[in-house]
Amino acid sequence: MAAGALSGLVAALETHRGRDRAVRALCYGCQLAGGALAGPQASPSGLPGRLLAVSAELSACRTALRLFDDLAMLSYSCSYGLGPKDEDGLVRALSVLCNVANQLYYPCEHLAWAADAGIIRTRAQKWWTLSTGLWALSLLLGILRTSSPQSRKEAKAQVKAEVLSILAQVADLSNAIHWLPPGFLWAGRFPPWLVGLLGTVSSLIGIYQASRGGNTEAV
Repeated sequence: MAAGALSGLVAALETHRGRDRAVRALCYGCQLAGGALAGPQASPSGLPGRLLAVSAELSACRTALRLFDDLAMLSYSCSYGLGPKDEDGLVRALSVLCNVANQLYYPCEHLAWAADAGIIRTRAQKWWTLSTGLWALSLLLGILRTSSPQSRKEAKAQVKAEVLSILAQVADLSNAIHWLPPGFLWAGRFPPWLVGLLGTVSSLIGIYQASRGGNTEAV
Protein backbone atom coordinates (compact mmCIF):
# COMPACT_ATOMS: atom_id res chain seq x y z
CA MET A 1 0.00 0.00 0.00
CA ALA A 2 2.80 2.41 0.93
CA ALA A 3 4.65 1.49 -2.27
CA GLY A 4 1.51 2.18 -4.28
CA ALA A 5 1.04 5.57 -2.64
CA LEU A 6 4.67 6.47 -3.31
CA SER A 7 4.36 5.41 -6.94
CA GLY A 8 1.22 7.51 -7.30
CA LEU A 9 2.96 10.52 -5.77
CA VAL A 10 5.98 10.14 -8.05
CA ALA A 11 3.72 9.78 -11.09
CA ALA A 12 1.83 12.95 -10.12
CA LEU A 13 5.03 14.93 -9.58
CA GLU A 14 6.32 13.89 -13.00
CA THR A 15 3.45 15.76 -14.67
CA HIS A 16 3.30 19.54 -15.02
CA ARG A 17 -0.15 19.84 -13.42
CA GLY A 18 0.71 17.47 -10.60
CA ARG A 19 3.93 19.29 -9.78
CA ASP A 20 2.15 22.66 -9.93
CA ARG A 21 -0.48 21.46 -7.46
CA ALA A 22 2.25 20.34 -5.04
CA VAL A 23 4.21 23.59 -5.39
CA ARG A 24 1.01 25.60 -4.96
CA ALA A 25 0.08 23.77 -1.74
CA LEU A 26 3.59 24.20 -0.36
CA CYS A 27 3.63 27.87 -1.35
CA TYR A 28 0.41 28.70 0.47
CA GLY A 29 1.27 26.38 3.36
CA CYS A 30 4.51 28.29 3.96
CA GLN A 31 2.62 31.59 3.78
CA LEU A 32 0.07 30.32 6.29
CA ALA A 33 2.75 29.12 8.71
CA GLY A 34 4.97 32.17 8.26
CA GLY A 35 2.09 34.60 8.62
CA ALA A 36 0.73 32.83 11.71
CA LEU A 37 4.14 32.78 13.40
CA ALA A 38 4.90 36.39 12.46
CA GLY A 39 1.71 37.76 14.00
CA PRO A 40 1.37 41.53 13.56
CA GLN A 41 5.04 42.06 12.58
CA ALA A 42 5.33 44.18 9.43
CA SER A 43 8.74 42.78 8.45
CA PRO A 44 9.13 39.42 10.18
CA SER A 45 12.57 37.90 10.66
CA GLY A 46 13.79 34.51 11.75
CA LEU A 47 11.69 31.46 10.91
CA PRO A 48 8.54 33.40 9.93
CA GLY A 49 10.54 35.55 7.54
CA ARG A 50 12.22 32.51 5.99
CA LEU A 51 8.89 30.74 5.49
CA LEU A 52 7.42 33.81 3.80
CA ALA A 53 10.54 34.06 1.62
CA VAL A 54 10.12 30.41 0.55
CA SER A 55 6.48 31.14 -0.26
CA ALA A 56 7.45 34.12 -2.43
CA GLU A 57 10.07 32.09 -4.32
CA LEU A 58 7.63 29.24 -4.97
CA SER A 59 5.05 31.75 -6.22
CA ALA A 60 7.64 33.21 -8.60
CA CYS A 61 8.46 29.68 -9.77
CA ARG A 62 4.81 29.03 -10.64
CA THR A 63 4.60 32.34 -12.50
CA ALA A 64 7.59 31.41 -14.66
CA LEU A 65 6.19 27.94 -15.39
CA ARG A 66 2.89 29.47 -16.53
CA LEU A 67 4.77 31.06 -19.43
CA PHE A 68 4.14 27.78 -21.24
CA ASP A 69 0.42 27.40 -20.44
CA ASP A 70 -1.04 29.55 -23.24
CA LEU A 71 -1.12 26.83 -25.87
CA ALA A 72 -2.70 24.29 -23.53
CA MET A 73 -5.42 26.79 -22.66
CA LEU A 74 -5.90 27.68 -26.33
CA SER A 75 -6.23 24.01 -27.23
CA TYR A 76 -8.87 23.53 -24.54
CA SER A 77 -10.78 26.67 -25.59
CA CYS A 78 -10.78 25.57 -29.24
CA SER A 79 -11.90 22.05 -28.38
CA TYR A 80 -14.78 23.42 -26.28
CA GLY A 81 -15.71 26.05 -28.84
CA LEU A 82 -19.22 27.31 -28.09
CA GLY A 83 -19.96 24.19 -26.08
CA PRO A 84 -21.92 21.02 -26.85
CA LYS A 85 -25.38 21.72 -28.26
CA ASP A 86 -27.06 19.45 -25.74
CA GLU A 87 -25.69 21.54 -22.85
CA ASP A 88 -27.75 24.27 -21.19
CA GLY A 89 -27.38 27.66 -22.92
CA LEU A 90 -26.50 29.53 -19.71
CA VAL A 91 -23.85 26.99 -18.75
CA ARG A 92 -22.35 27.18 -22.25
CA ALA A 93 -22.27 30.99 -22.20
CA LEU A 94 -20.61 31.07 -18.78
CA SER A 95 -18.09 28.43 -19.88
CA VAL A 96 -17.15 30.36 -23.03
CA LEU A 97 -16.73 33.61 -21.09
CA CYS A 98 -14.65 31.75 -18.49
CA ASN A 99 -12.42 30.36 -21.25
CA VAL A 100 -11.95 33.84 -22.73
CA ALA A 101 -11.00 35.28 -19.33
CA ASN A 102 -8.52 32.45 -18.75
CA GLN A 103 -7.03 32.85 -22.22
CA LEU A 104 -6.48 36.59 -21.72
CA TYR A 105 -5.07 36.06 -18.24
CA TYR A 106 -1.88 34.40 -19.43
CA PRO A 107 -0.49 37.10 -21.79
CA CYS A 108 -1.30 39.79 -19.22
CA GLU A 109 0.64 37.89 -16.57
CA HIS A 110 3.50 37.28 -19.00
CA LEU A 111 3.76 41.02 -19.69
CA ALA A 112 3.76 41.76 -15.96
CA TRP A 113 6.49 39.16 -15.40
CA ALA A 114 8.57 40.53 -18.29
CA ALA A 115 8.21 44.10 -16.98
CA ASP A 116 9.34 43.05 -13.49
CA ALA A 117 12.31 41.25 -15.02
CA GLY A 118 13.29 44.36 -17.01
CA ILE A 119 12.75 42.61 -20.35
CA ILE A 120 10.20 45.16 -21.56
CA ARG A 121 9.65 48.77 -20.61
CA THR A 122 6.18 49.14 -19.21
CA ARG A 123 4.51 49.51 -15.84
CA ALA A 124 4.32 46.02 -14.39
CA GLN A 125 1.63 46.89 -11.84
CA LYS A 126 -1.07 47.64 -14.40
CA TRP A 127 -0.54 44.23 -16.01
CA TRP A 128 -0.53 42.47 -12.63
CA THR A 129 -3.80 44.23 -11.81
CA LEU A 130 -5.33 43.27 -15.15
CA SER A 131 -4.24 39.63 -14.88
CA THR A 132 -5.57 39.41 -11.30
CA GLY A 133 -8.85 40.98 -12.42
CA LEU A 134 -9.20 38.41 -15.21
CA TRP A 135 -8.48 35.61 -12.75
CA ALA A 136 -11.15 36.97 -10.40
CA LEU A 137 -13.61 37.19 -13.31
CA SER A 138 -12.83 33.62 -14.33
CA LEU A 139 -13.43 32.40 -10.78
CA LEU A 140 -16.70 34.33 -10.49
CA LEU A 141 -17.93 32.88 -13.80
CA GLY A 142 -16.90 29.42 -12.62
CA ILE A 143 -18.89 29.82 -9.41
CA LEU A 144 -21.96 30.99 -11.34
CA ARG A 145 -21.60 28.09 -13.79
CA THR A 146 -21.24 25.47 -11.07
CA SER A 147 -24.13 26.83 -9.01
CA SER A 148 -26.51 27.35 -11.96
CA PRO A 149 -29.82 25.42 -11.65
CA GLN A 150 -29.16 23.39 -14.80
CA SER A 151 -25.66 22.46 -13.65
CA ARG A 152 -26.98 21.31 -10.28
CA LYS A 153 -29.70 19.27 -11.97
CA GLU A 154 -27.16 17.42 -14.06
CA ALA A 155 -24.77 16.85 -11.19
CA LYS A 156 -26.99 15.52 -8.39
CA ALA A 157 -24.77 12.46 -8.10
CA GLN A 158 -21.77 14.75 -7.71
CA VAL A 159 -23.05 17.20 -5.11
CA LYS A 160 -19.95 16.76 -2.96
CA ALA A 161 -17.62 17.52 -5.87
CA GLU A 162 -19.65 20.59 -6.84
CA VAL A 163 -19.64 21.94 -3.27
CA LEU A 164 -15.88 21.45 -3.04
CA SER A 165 -15.37 23.20 -6.38
CA ILE A 166 -17.40 26.20 -5.25
CA LEU A 167 -15.54 26.31 -1.91
CA ALA A 168 -12.16 26.29 -3.69
CA GLN A 169 -13.26 28.97 -6.16
CA VAL A 170 -14.64 31.20 -3.39
CA ALA A 171 -11.36 30.88 -1.48
CA ASP A 172 -9.35 31.81 -4.58
CA LEU A 173 -11.74 34.64 -5.45
CA SER A 174 -11.30 36.06 -1.94
CA ASN A 175 -7.54 36.13 -2.45
CA ALA A 176 -7.84 37.54 -5.97
CA ILE A 177 -9.87 40.49 -4.66
CA HIS A 178 -7.30 41.00 -1.88
CA TRP A 179 -4.59 41.40 -4.55
CA LEU A 180 -6.50 44.06 -6.49
CA PRO A 181 -5.70 47.77 -5.91
CA PRO A 182 -6.73 49.04 -2.44
CA GLY A 183 -10.19 50.56 -2.27
CA PHE A 184 -12.02 47.75 -4.02
CA LEU A 185 -14.00 45.69 -1.51
CA TRP A 186 -11.42 44.10 0.86
CA ALA A 187 -8.42 44.58 -1.44
CA GLY A 188 -5.16 44.71 0.51
CA ARG A 189 -6.76 43.98 3.87
CA PHE A 190 -5.92 40.31 4.38
CA PRO A 191 -2.99 39.41 6.64
CA PRO A 192 -0.50 36.90 5.18
CA TRP A 193 -1.81 34.01 7.29
CA LEU A 194 -5.35 34.45 5.93
CA VAL A 195 -4.11 34.52 2.34
CA GLY A 196 -2.16 31.36 3.11
CA LEU A 197 -5.15 29.69 4.77
CA LEU A 198 -7.48 30.37 1.83
CA GLY A 199 -4.86 29.28 -0.68
CA THR A 200 -4.08 26.12 1.30
CA VAL A 201 -7.76 25.16 1.46
CA SER A 202 -8.12 25.69 -2.29
CA SER A 203 -4.91 23.78 -3.02
CA LEU A 204 -5.84 20.77 -0.88
CA ILE A 205 -9.27 20.61 -2.52
CA GLY A 206 -7.56 20.69 -5.92
CA ILE A 207 -5.24 17.85 -4.94
CA TYR A 208 -8.17 15.82 -3.58
CA GLN A 209 -10.23 16.35 -6.74
CA ALA A 210 -7.28 15.46 -8.95
CA SER A 211 -6.79 12.23 -6.99
CA ARG A 212 -10.47 11.46 -7.60
CA GLY A 213 -10.26 12.24 -11.27
CA GLY A 214 -11.75 15.73 -11.01
CA ASN A 215 -10.66 18.81 -12.93
CA THR A 216 -9.43 22.01 -11.31
CA GLU A 217 -7.81 25.07 -12.80
CA ALA A 218 -6.52 26.81 -9.72
CA VAL A 219 -4.03 29.56 -10.36
